[in-house]
Amino acid sequence: MGRLKQLKPTVGSLAPRLGRMTDEHGHSRALEPWRKWYSLAAWSRLRVEVLVRDGFECQACHRIDPTGRQLVADHVQPHRGDPARFWAPSNIQTLCKPCHDGAKQREERAGWQGRGASKL
Repeated sequence: MGRLKQLKPTVGSLAPRLGRMTDEHGHSRALEPWRKWYSLAAWSRLRVEVLVRDGFECQACHRIDPTGRQLVADHVQPHRGDPARFWAPSNIQTLCKPCHDGAKQREERAGWQGRGASKL
C-alpha cells in the first residue's frame, strides 16, 4: 500500500470575491475621475480629428490603418488629470496599438519626459 502524500492547501486557490481597488498599474478609478473623459463624445471627436490630421498613420512605425481600429490617440506628455493637456490636440499623436502598448508604456512607467514619437 502506498504512502499518503501531503495534501495541498486549497484555501489559497480560491478566487478573490472582492473587486480590485486598483488596476495593474496601481491606478484607482475612484481617485482618477478624469478617466471618464475618455467616454465623452468630445473625446471621440478629438480622437477622430487627430487620426485624420495624422493620416491614419502611426507616428512611431509609420504603419497605416485606414479603418483606425488598431490606432490609439496617445497623449505625448501624460496629462495626469490636467484638462489643458488632455484636450490639447497638439499633445495628442496617433500610435498603432503595438507601439502604444509596448515602447510608449514602458517609457511612461520609467518616467520618460521626452516629446514626440520619434524617440520611441
